[in-house]
Amino acid sequence: TNIKNHLLFGNGQLSAFAYCLAGGLSGGGGMFAGRATEFDGGFVGGFGESLFFCLIKNADMTNPYVIDDEQLGSLLVRADARARRLTFRTKPDGIHVTVPPGTPLAEVKRAIEQLRPRLLAARQKLARPLIDLNFRIDADYFQLTLVPGRQERFLSRSGVGEMQIVCPPDADFADEALQTWLRKVIDEALRRNAKVVLPLRLQQLAARNGLTYSSVKINSSCGRWGSCSARGSINLSFYLLLLPRHLVDYVLLHELAHTREMNHGPRFWALLDRMTDGRALALRQELRQFRTGLCGLGR
Repeated sequence: TNIKNHLLFGNGQLSAFAYCLAGGLSGGGGMFAGRATEFDGGFVGGFGESLFFCLIKNADMTNPYVIDDEQLGSLLVRADARARRLTFRTKPDGIHVTVPPGTPLAEVKRAIEQLRPRLLAARQKLARPLIDLNFRIDADYFQLTLVPGRQERFLSRSGVGEMQIVCPPDADFADEALQTWLRKVIDEALRRNAKVVLPLRLQQLAARNGLTYSSVKINSSCGRWGSCSARGSINLSFYLLLLPRHLVDYVLLHELAHTREMNHGPRFWALLDRMTDGRALALRQELRQFRTGLCGLGR
């Protein structure tokens, strides 16, 4: 494959990099191939938005079209006669997709899968809140506050389900290194609490519904709330503690249902519906308002 590197500029500044391939779109390993004869794949970020694009020719799709994705949320697809490329732009209200008229939906969905890791990272980065003295976590399972102090260093006071960070008077919350450190401190507190709360709650719900699982592990996934393997091993993100209590239960029940039905077919939803008093679909819709990670705070 002939690969040609080139630079993208916007407003006189270097925005990012891109690469062209004859016959496919490369990204993070692997090849994206489709009916299109030419693709131009890349990433542009800056000025509060992120942009991904690939060139698609000979395409047809109704305008507009909404794609609901469990990880990415809603993607609003619009055709634009001026568009030469399939464009993904992450904004605070979701991901906006612009396509040339005639682009098939199948091509859009394949592009989403190819760019999924970048789209997910860009959306999370865009929505990431600033951690400062106004930052709060007030969830059912975990509360956190930051308060001013007189000491020169940061101090933390933590207990089961709560944490307080005492900040020095000269703390520069705009400093990216400090933001990274604070996120790590909060993540570790969430991890410790999740290891206490989630396995116990999973055990209670499993016993109540007559279900079994082989093991449970707590991870830092920002891509999904939980997962269940064919062997009945359940993985849970410690960011679950940021959800309301009833949605934590919904996610745990969802994964427990997979110990019996390893799919999302009618029998899976019937089982989950029985365990949630007929509210499975309503709870799924409510969960979509939240995102994993600290970026999901406040929805």
